[in-house]
Amino acid sequence: MITDSLFLKAQRIILQDAVERDLTTARRAGLLEILWQERFLTRAQLIARVELKLGKNCFGVSAWEDTFYRDIQIVKKAFKAAGYALVYSRSKRQPGYYLNGQPALLTEFKQVLKSSAAEVDQRQIDIYQRLSPADRFYQGCSISDTARKVVAHRIRQEHPELSPAEANRIALQRAYLP
Repeated sequence: MITDSLFLKAQRIILQDAVERDLTTARRAGLLEILWQERFLTRAQLIARVELKLGKNCFGVSAWEDTFYRDIQIVKKAFKAAGYALVYSRSKRQPGYYLNGQPALLTEFKQVLKSSAAEVDQRQIDIYQRLSPADRFYQGCSISDTARKVVAHRIRQEHPELSPAEANRIALQRAYLP
């Protein structure tokens, strides 16, 4: 006899397969996961987060507003089935989607943020704040370039036949394409 927990594990495997094969399911699962962890995210913020996971224009190029609306309606139904109400706040102070009666951040997410904040060196923050906006921008670009170069290097390790330019192109595609 299959227990409820075994059945749920089996369902997760099937859902994961659907997420990997179907962009609509992937978007909806992404929205569900993001909204479970965080609250007060606007449509634009949610779309940006999902696009970061699945690639630019995963909601489409022309009818993205309709696509988002349909997706969020299904996500609302899923939360309702689990006993939660996904609602939208139009407050200027805290706009966006949130789970009614739930804290702004998932407890585990808060723990991660607290741990990360504890590791911050105030002297480094002070140094960074003294930098000009141009220097901060340069530093951000440098970090992005380094990350892309690391990805391109790993691609070349896996595929030594590729030229550095081809590996760089693939690294950029991974960042911007679904």
